[in-house]
Amino acid sequence: MKSTQQIVFRYGWTMAFFVLLAAMPAAQAQKLSAEILDTGVICRQPGRYIGWPTVMRTQDDELVAVFSGDRDAHVCPWGKTQLIRSKDNGKTWSVPITINNTPLDDRDAGILQTAQGTWIVSWFTSVFFIYAYENNPGSWPAEMTSCWPRHIEKLGPEVREQWLGNWITRSEDGGLTWGGFIPTPVNAPHGPIQLADGRLLYVGINKIVGDEKGYDPPDEARIAAAESRDDGKTWTIIGTIPVPEDLDPGAKGFHEAHAVETSDNTLVVLLRHHGVPGQFFLWQSESKDGGRSWSQAHQTPIWGLPPHLIRLQNDWLLVSYGHRQEPFSERACISRDNGESWEVDSIITIANAPNDDLGYPATVQIEDGSLYTVYYQVDQPGEPTCLMGTHWRIE
Repeated sequence: MKSTQQIVFRYGWTMAFFVLLAAMPAAQAQKLSAEILDTGVICRQPGRYIGWPTVMRTQDDELVAVFSGDRDAHVCPWGKTQLIRSKDNGKTWSVPITINNTPLDDRDAGILQTAQGTWIVSWFTSVFFIYAYENNPGSWPAEMTSCWPRHIEKLGPEVREQWLGNWITRSEDGGLTWGGFIPTPVNAPHGPIQLADGRLLYVGINKIVGDEKGYDPPDEARIAAAESRDDGKTWTIIGTIPVPEDLDPGAKGFHEAHAVETSDNTLVVLLRHHGVPGQFFLWQSESKDGGRSWSQAHQTPIWGLPPHLIRLQNDWLLVSYGHRQEPFSERACISRDNGESWEVDSIITIANAPNDDLGYPATVQIEDGSLYTVYYQVDQPGEPTCLMGTHWRIE
């Protein structure tokens, strides 16, 4: 016969085991959602199209967003890199100022403040509007494009040689003045990040993305990692991301990357993949040696494009992205294990949209732990796109 002590011990241990076992699936199944604190238009330019923003939180707790503004349409000659600021965590925003306006179409602005306090804005220039217009001039209203031919005539070989490329510009006085244009060997919509060791890392496509070949990169284009060790003044490619060799030639459309450094100093990159129609899942690669070597890109279960990554105060990773199929929306997904898995059963909807001309959301975390996401989309059907912002919290 067992003693009372033995029975209590075995009963207590068995009960504890089953309590723990029962609790494990519940913890794993715990779903996340968003508490929307505020959402609305943060920049509207009546009659003009604007898009592809990035937002940063400065060392002075100011939110600063950059974007391509004062446009006729999604593709046009007039895109300018513009900037707006908020000193109250996104409640109100300044009027936009233009910080760069080349003779070409300035697109996809990214922004970063380095540890030295320098502001770095990235973008690329494009002449794709020339080929789009000449091959299909009826795609735009005649009153919109009436002055395009005259502008195109001015963009001879010398002008294109001078301005076509991937660029950054630097400000050492909080965005009051900006330096010259610095070419970069890669491009991606949200620009570079800073690593714990002080280096700047910029992962993107290693080609001029705005040339006559359009936006879909050729098979030989590479996703490369470039670094800067002098606060953004010069850039050097240090590694490339391999993609599966067994993909069909038309399925190698990898571009629009963004990187984040995890709590254990692993680099995680997510990539837009545009090779298989309708299968717009994000792909992922990792580096354990500071960006010099990378794992072969592999598909994630996240459907959307393109990615913007941040590491939260609790070391979770958050990716923001646009969802360009119904229900049209701006979304986010969490990883609690440094990118080893993504909680696609808890996809967070940040905002809904009336159509698929949307996306490029970028998110920052505010001191109180809440989040602020900036993105572009149509506010009201029939209007051009605008910039919108959502203040939210993970629940």
